[in-house]
Amino acid sequence: MNTAVDTFMQSAKQWKVELELLRSILLDCGLTEEYKWKQPCYSFKGRNIIIIGGFKECAFISFLKGALL
Repeated sequence: MNTAVDTFMQSAKQWKVELELLRSILLDCGLTEEYKWKQPCYSFKGRNIIIIGGFKECAFISFLKGALL
């Protein structure tokens, strides 16, 4: 777990429960947690895979290079 992501999660005003759930799922998958672009970012073997965060009306999970999935 990354302390910068801990701070991000604690300061979340919306979607806190949903973001914590996404975080636990991604960490259980063995991904490395980092804090990039002001969002929690998860990588595998040094390559960024997923970013999570929240907008005003929804929480999101973005797959980077999703075409490779």
